[in-house]
Amino acid sequence: MGKVIAIANQKGGVGKTTTAINLAASLAASEYSTLLIDIDPQANCSSGIGVDPQDVDASVYEVLIGDVSIDEAARSTELPFLDLVPSHINLVGAEIEMIDVMEREQILKRALKRARRKYDVIIIDCPPSLGLLTLNALTAADGVLVPVQAEYFALEGLGQLLNTIKIVRQHLNPELALEGVLLTMFDSRLRLSNQVADEVRRYFGDKVFQTIVQRNVRLSEAPSFGKPVILHDASSKGARNYMALAREILDNNPDIAGAAAGDTTDDAPPLPDASDATPANGFSFSE
Repeated sequence: MGKVIAIANQKGGVGKTTTAINLAASLAASEYSTLLIDIDPQANCSSGIGVDPQDVDASVYEVLIGDVSIDEAARSTELPFLDLVPSHINLVGAEIEMIDVMEREQILKRALKRARRKYDVIIIDCPPSLGLLTLNALTAADGVLVPVQAEYFALEGLGQLLNTIKIVRQHLNPELALEGVLLTMFDSRLRLSNQVADEVRRYFGDKVFQTIVQRNVRLSEAPSFGKPVILHDASSKGARNYMALAREILDNNPDIAGAAAGDTTDDAPPLPDASDATPANGFSFSE
């Protein structure tokens, strides 16, 4: 069964969608069958990979309300090993429509049962909130990847996300693990970027990816061409960063190709205690 990774952070503008697109593309370029699911009503992930959300016949919205299966909603992309389940503006009303559904937090998890047998990796791009859509993604996932922009405000509210992950583990998905924390938009010339990086590493330890995504013009402009950066400029720093991230994830999950990543019965390792953490230099991971 394939591994499901949710990319989540309720903060906007931290590189979450950029990470979803380019991590999925890098895994596909490494010839791992990959499914990218855009569960954000803004549909930036869909348009950023070349799919116009207005032109899709079936999206993740239809999957969540039970009209179509994941297989019916999935569509191919320019990369041979990468499929996409696009989003649609209708997803804005999905949370309201799911309110009266039994076990509404489990809808996506149930929908992914067959897809997990088909794909090596499933990447879910979550909306910038901790609502029912993100909750569905965390309940369906094996691990959660948290992008953190190397700026002070990106650290605020991180404790709230960790507490949400803990609640999901306690009540909905005991096997959910912190896949890792990814530093994004990093500028080594800025003292603040290095300070934030030091604080994140001090708090999360070895859960911080060694790969750092640096600020890169090619990475920023790729979505306007509807392409992942590896197709826009494979030699760019952004493309190299995300290929390195893909290799790091594969190294951390040696059984990711065709193995039973979702069959483990071991409990996930404990998360850092967000309520007790108050990093130095005034940074705080709790609200």
